[in-house]
Amino acid sequence: MEQFFATCPRGLERVLADELAALGARDVSPVDGGVAFGGDLTLCYAANLESRVASRVLWQVGHARYRSEHDVFDAARVLPWPRLFDVRRTLRVNVSAIKSPLKSLDFITLRVKDAACDAFRAARGARPDVNTESPDVRIHVFLTRDQATFYLDTSGDPLFKRGWRITGGDAPLRENLAAGILKLAGWSAPTPLYDPMCGGGTFLVEAAMMALDAAPGANRSFGFEKLENFEEKTWRALRDKARARRKPAHALPIHGSDKSGTVLGLARDNLAAAGIAGAVQLKQMDILDGAPPAAAGIAVMNPPYGERLGDDAELAAFYPKLGDALKQRYAGWTAYIFTADLRLAKLIGLKASKRTPLYNGALECRLFEYKLIAGSMRRTTGI
Repeated sequence: MEQFFATCPRGLERVLADELAALGARDVSPVDGGVAFGGDLTLCYAANLESRVASRVLWQVGHARYRSEHDVFDAARVLPWPRLFDVRRTLRVNVSAIKSPLKSLDFITLRVKDAACDAFRAARGARPDVNTESPDVRIHVFLTRDQATFYLDTSGDPLFKRGWRITGGDAPLRENLAAGILKLAGWSAPTPLYDPMCGGGTFLVEAAMMALDAAPGANRSFGFEKLENFEEKTWRALRDKARARRKPAHALPIHGSDKSGTVLGLARDNLAAAGIAGAVQLKQMDILDGAPPAAAGIAVMNPPYGERLGDDAELAAFYPKLGDALKQRYAGWTAYIFTADLRLAKLIGLKASKRTPLYNGALECRLFEYKLIAGSMRRTTGI
């Protein structure tokens, strides 16, 4: 059994663990920033193909204790790199660390690259070239206080790059984070879903792909295809089966709106690129003026903040109006608001039934849950 580590946006580790367990992963262990698990190569392919929440799937190829830079170099030098990928493949090394005593991760990156190249020179008489922009193979090294773990990246481009996005507009929400938020909200069809500030339509596309049982990685390539142990027949069978099970696009109870017609056009372009233009209902509308598309359902939104909307005073004025609109028009709905502006909780004037810390990259955010019941949601005291 091989050992793997799937990274994900912080706060979604449990959601990812459930995904991987459903795919048949063994010894599933969520930790901060991802999930360790065991399985075979077929499971590795399936995780890349099917996971909506993972950012990357890393294959563990080595592990050693260390005390110095020389120890890390020696540990990397003895790994069988020439058996793992061809010398004609370009490579990149990434090093990350928690509580490592080593002073320079850049120096460690250089030393691991040198170790891999030395191994190739000894075995093949030639060394692979380095390409930091678009490498064929990515080596990842993770350092703790005294342990170095070496991985090969089986994903290539990060998994949130599904291949459908034409444009994201300003500050687009990453696809795997949007999918994770939908899972945290407990949404599934046929419950109506509505994003009243849809921007480029990330929530809408991810929801439609979930409802149509479309594998998120069915139309892209992966890093494992460039490794020496790649089993093409196994991979093609998995991908073809996933493509065959996808339901034809049809009208779904998924709705989106935005006050900007230009922004709504971006959402239309992304939906069309994903092959689901007819599955989602779009309407130009300001959330402060319009009503939801059904009597009850789940509303999910990532309100504009910072440079996307304007100055702090404009934002401070917007949040109470948003709270009023939700209370007055959305009784019977549950709203999930994802934001990096933590002032929203105090300014919106509603009492959150749940607050989930999440991270959008390095940016600390919150997912607020509001159960909108007529006459009971206005907060009068407390925070």
